[in-house]
Amino acid sequence: MKNLYFLVFAFVLISCQKNDDFKNVENINKPSISTPKDTSFGVETPMVFIKGGSYVPLYGKQGKPVTVTNFYMDVYPVTNENFAAFVKQNKRWQKSEIKRIFADENYLYSWKNNDGTCNTEENNHPVTNVSWYAANAYCECQGKRLATVDEWEYVAMANEKMPDARKEKIYNQYILDWYEKTKAYDNEVGKTFKNYYGVYDMHGLVWEWTSDFSSILLTGESRSDVTTDKNLFCGSGSLNASDLMNYAAFMRYAFRGSTKADYTIRNLGFRCVKDTLK
Repeated sequence: MKNLYFLVFAFVLISCQKNDDFKNVENINKPSISTPKDTSFGVETPMVFIKGGSYVPLYGKQGKPVTVTNFYMDVYPVTNENFAAFVKQNKRWQKSEIKRIFADENYLYSWKNNDGTCNTEENNHPVTNVSWYAANAYCECQGKRLATVDEWEYVAMANEKMPDARKEKIYNQYILDWYEKTKAYDNEVGKTFKNYYGVYDMHGLVWEWTSDFSSILLTGESRSDVTTDKNLFCGSGSLNASDLMNYAAFMRYAFRGSTKADYTIRNLGFRCVKDTLK
């Protein structure tokens, strides 16, 4: 698998035409929104600064905290307009050019045209039916990357007023209610709440790819991995959850663990992050 990721990374480079540890998240100061805006493909994508810290994830050893360092995150998920601008400059990621090793047959399924130009009424909707490989290429071509699971979960546990709202029943019920909705992806970005960090749509719009999406619940990328406990993927893993927070998180980890890098799913999109200068 490592060899495959190395080959993919090399492929992405070729395809681009241009290029204080915190013990408790409650102690984090609310960050400034004054951050870079990328216009690599002619479409502005604002980012927000995420101040790092420590948190205890759903998984892990004996409740030990995980440290997340400072980084920038896209304020919104990548839109159809963003991705259309990308494929115009990088034609091997267009519908007609994509190699099946990098995406299944549903790649960009909802797009009417090869480059997405006829989807003007959905320009500001999140792009979906995009494989991990395509999402990774998009981010890499901007000098960005996909968030790790820990980075994504760290930001996703914030509501409007606090960095860690996982024990708030109303907040968790909001997430669970979204899980029950159909076609939530068929909406514009930025219509859900703005969280503590200034990030929109972490919950309520689309699921999102992470760089290490298969690293937690599965020992291998494939669901057919015979050494894997089958109770660790899909919804069955949530049966042992003791509260709403665990149930919502189990669903996310299970979803990630049941995917492969070439999958393209109607309610699965992505956003990019960027490392801060050392």
